[in-house]
Amino acid sequence: MTWVFGDFHLDPERFELTRHGEPVRLEPQVLCLLIHLVRHRDRLVTKDEMVAAVWQGRAISDASISSRIRSARQAVDDSGAQQAVIRTVHGQGVRFVAELTELRPAQAATDADRGPADHPAGRPSIAVLPFQPLAMPGDLAFLGEAIPHEIIQALSRLRWLAVIARSSSFRFRQATPDIDLVATALAVRYVLSGIIESRDRKVAVTLELADTTSGEILWADRIEASLDGIDDLRSQIVTQLVSALEIHIPLNEARIARLHGPDGLDAWANYHVGLGHLYRFTAVDTALAQRCFERAVAADPQFARARAGLSFTSFLDTFLRLSPDPAAAARAARRHAERSLELDALDPFANFTMGRSFWLTDEPEIAADWLARATALNPNYAQGFYASAFTAMLRGNAAATFADLDTSLHLSPLDPLLYGVHGVRAQMLIQQGDHQAAARWADRAATTPGAHYLIAMIALAANGLAGRHDQAARWRQKVRQLKPDATAADYFAAFSTRDAASRARISAELHQHGL
Repeated sequence: MTWVFGDFHLDPERFELTRHGEPVRLEPQVLCLLIHLVRHRDRLVTKDEMVAAVWQGRAISDASISSRIRSARQAVDDSGAQQAVIRTVHGQGVRFVAELTELRPAQAATDADRGPADHPAGRPSIAVLPFQPLAMPGDLAFLGEAIPHEIIQALSRLRWLAVIARSSSFRFRQATPDIDLVATALAVRYVLSGIIESRDRKVAVTLELADTTSGEILWADRIEASLDGIDDLRSQIVTQLVSALEIHIPLNEARIARLHGPDGLDAWANYHVGLGHLYRFTAVDTALAQRCFERAVAADPQFARARAGLSFTSFLDTFLRLSPDPAAAARAARRHAERSLELDALDPFANFTMGRSFWLTDEPEIAADWLARATALNPNYAQGFYASAFTAMLRGNAAATFADLDTSLHLSPLDPLLYGVHGVRAQMLIQQGDHQAAARWADRAATTPGAHYLIAMIALAANGLAGRHDQAARWRQKVRQLKPDATAADYFAAFSTRDAASRARISAELHQHGL
């Protein structure tokens, strides 16, 4: 919304005051104070409240407060004598008193689209600030804003994260940005800041992702390149950052939500708690994830991502044989994915779950089209590339399998599906007849966190075919531990490859071990 009074328009979302369409230059603290006074124009705002809202409770002198109030008055053509806009009640506080009109957009945003303006609920939001230059030559100074701009564009593809527009976040160009002030002014839960420096013909960027609620640094990294590799540096920063955010923000959101307990959580909080269970790949956690996604849908029936989450849990029920009726679970996976796409056809996660539902009906050609759409919508979608590699493996396309696996690993080296990335490589190597390499990758896959019994079965088969019988026997024990009733039929239901020769070799090896 926009507030209109006199000749002025105050837009809290854009963090901007304009007069006759022209921006009024203001210090961020002054603009923050003005927005707070307008938001609470129905009452008197005390000095302590101003300190809490604008300075986050830090010790501030009365002179500093008076200076900011005076600057706010000057910005709106008011004065201490006139007080037609901002009125002071001596010894009590300040109140916005001008006649005001609220202008709302033609279509109001839903709760799921709004950021956490006055509460921590809703979709997570982030502001990307300009990078602060340190010893940067003049011809490279543009990178301090060019790279954050590219980051904003990349993050805008993530449907689960609200990204503040450049026009608002780039107002905070001061040498040491006040993260608390940014959080208050832009109503964001996360802030990404950075320093860019040049020395010895190299450019380096130091990044920090902060949780504005707790003040914690959730992630930090330093990336550097030679001056000749500036384009590669920009690409590397965007890639590593998107990958880090895909991991650290959902984990933090789930942690915060769990602190509050299941009662009263909104749709997004339930969704993130569900993700925390989803990637543990056990029957218990899959059921817990399903309940979280169901609560998210109950709280917001239009929540596309929660529907995609339900498709994912139904997929696991089928793929891992967790359900007594895998066919019904497969139908549910397709149904939930279709509903997710109806609600948001541009969400990569919705397209991802739709694509994987076609694995369950042995239609990898159709799956490939949906997964290609997912990675087109978000070129940094590591799990989309992993799923594309899996699909290429089913179709026997080794070149596409390895290329997509390499892309997935580059985008997200610590992904929750990393065990699958290594497992698909091992399976493709078995199909190529390179059993020694397959055994090495299968061992790596089966010892990666999250690996389930099917990955242990790949390790069993690969090691057996490579003549590493003691290792194969150890993996047989692991399979029986994870799923005592596992059979070769379970394996080929999950990995329904077109390669008859490798299927025969794997089948013989599994039967030799009693599976």
